[in-house]
Amino acid sequence: MNYDDLMQKAMEASKNSYSPYSKFAVGACVMADDGSTFTGCNFENSSFGMTICAERNAIGSAIAAGKRIIKAVAIYSPNQDNCVPCGACRQVMHEFCKNDNDVDIVLKNGDELKVYTLAQLFPESFSM
Repeated sequence: MNYDDLMQKAMEASKNSYSPYSKFAVGACVMADDGSTFTGCNFENSSFGMTICAERNAIGSAIAAGKRIIKAVAIYSPNQDNCVPCGACRQVMHEFCKNDNDVDIVLKNGDELKVYTLAQLFPESFSM
């Protein structure tokens, strides 16, 4: 699957966002190491700490399907170009990859896609 297709799925997922408090919709599409894809959107709660990001929602779907290695994550928000993942999502991505240099983070910037490695966005990551 190419990154344009991955981003299209993230864009579609953002339409299902439940974000009545922040009004900041986000969709994500995760590609596992076997090429399968999983989408997620953010959903908020009036207790803000219980809010789930789109990226973690999509990764959770991949985990529920038995996938343990991610290769790429496309993230989209209609509210902001270049919508980078939060620190919690970066840590979760790190948990489910073989190497931070092997995971591409795909963001929409205007009409173009911008691709970072997880290592670029999450230097000096940690694990047990």
